[in-house]
Amino acid sequence: MFQGKLMRPIFMAILAVSTLMSMACSKSNKDAQAAAATSDGGKIPITTKSEEAKKEFLAGRDLAEKLRAQDAIAHFDKAIVLDSDFASAEIARANTAPTAKDFFEHLNKAVALSGHVSEGEKLFILANEAGANGDVVKQKEYLDKLVAAYPNDERARLSLGNYYFGQQEYEQAIAHYKKATELAPDYSPAYNILGYSYRQQGNYQDAEQAFKKYIELIPNDPNPYDSYGELLLKMGRFDDSIAQYRKALSMDSHFVPSHFGISADLMYQGKHQDAAAELQKMISAARNDGELRTAYFGLAVVAVDNGKLDKGVQHMDQEYSVAEKKNDPAAMAADLQAKGNIIAEMQRYDLAQQQFDRSLQLIESSSLSQEIKDNAKLLHHFNLAALSIAKNDYAVAKSHTQEYRAGAEASRNPGQLKLAHELAGRIALAEKDYDAAITELDQANDQDPRNLYRLSQAFQAKGDDAKAKEYCRKAAQFNSLPQLNYSFIRAKAQKAAAAKKA
Repeated sequence: MFQGKLMRPIFMAILAVSTLMSMACSKSNKDAQAAAATSDGGKIPITTKSEEAKKEFLAGRDLAEKLRAQDAIAHFDKAIVLDSDFASAEIARANTAPTAKDFFEHLNKAVALSGHVSEGEKLFILANEAGANGDVVKQKEYLDKLVAAYPNDERARLSLGNYYFGQQEYEQAIAHYKKATELAPDYSPAYNILGYSYRQQGNYQDAEQAFKKYIELIPNDPNPYDSYGELLLKMGRFDDSIAQYRKALSMDSHFVPSHFGISADLMYQGKHQDAAAELQKMISAARNDGELRTAYFGLAVVAVDNGKLDKGVQHMDQEYSVAEKKNDPAAMAADLQAKGNIIAEMQRYDLAQQQFDRSLQLIESSSLSQEIKDNAKLLHHFNLAALSIAKNDYAVAKSHTQEYRAGAEASRNPGQLKLAHELAGRIALAEKDYDAAITELDQANDQDPRNLYRLSQAFQAKGDDAKAKEYCRKAAQFNSLPQLNYSFIRAKAQKAAAAKKA
């Protein structure tokens, strides 16, 4: 598992930074801060008036970097009690938050305190805020400045690497992760995300080596085995994957992400009932709303993958009810988005639009930032375009696509631009303009298996059987952790792949 894996995006625009800084203790004045940084080998300082608060923070950071977020929270909370102006503890607490509401509460506190900390801490906090607002241009600007100011800080390098990872720019990400390992050969988080980067490139050999190094560094922690299990899941080695997940749970029976991974292995083996039972174990072991909601989401995916879309909607309603009890508008909006997508798959387009409309209304009436509200409005154009394509109303689809593309180009958000290309590709595919469809879909998100399947369809229609077979195989064997996009097309892709093989 890598940090943030169990928190589904609030919507596509939110790309919060999810790493913790390397910090050394500092004084309150700038000269003392600079001296502290220099004396600690150029690491990012930390501003706190309490030595005890610092100790709690460091204990929490160590746990958080081992992906034991729930255990880390207690230490960050103690640090904040000991020093109510502890900005770095607030941002660390945000990045281990189990819910969106919790995340934004602590993020806003960190931002409010950012004028009274070292420059490195301030840059990191502002990068988090920009990422949460979907402003990836500002996010990268802050992270570039952070690395320029602290080039020898492995956690600064990791943060910038994570930005590139989020943008699917894996070569740049890998360069920063490797630099982090050079700066601190025993810094285990860098090997974890390095393994994921290689995996995303399809370089399973180097991914396996990175994960094995990760295990070597912290052999008594659960996450290295969970991460290795996810690689084996991706490779289709389902029994071997389950063995690694079980090993993670033997290290820590509360490490619920491994139940999520096992459910995927079982689902892809056609054992949907067993997969659901594994997620019920996750529900029983859940220690917070984030873990509980993730388990309900997993149940929704298992149901949809098994062709039981109505049941999938019911599980999304269960997930929604958890967020509703806490009045968490960002999480509630995300749930309505997922529910709307399932209903759209059922071809009940008017009802799907009702879910998308409600999602937007929740965000617009919330206290979330204007940037987040603007991104939600933009996403609504995407949803309406997708529904119009499904209804064969291409004029309306093109109008919403144009609105979405204009917003994406204005924001210069790579994730949004990929979605704009996806819409254009879907329209071209529907209108049987296969060359245009391939051009556009080739620039869409290649980590969405639906786009791989759409490319297969476009190449097949063009008569390019080799390419059609290649993309169909990629879609059929995507083997991700439970996600709706894969569940919508997995059975169709596998059936098509089997036919092509025959």
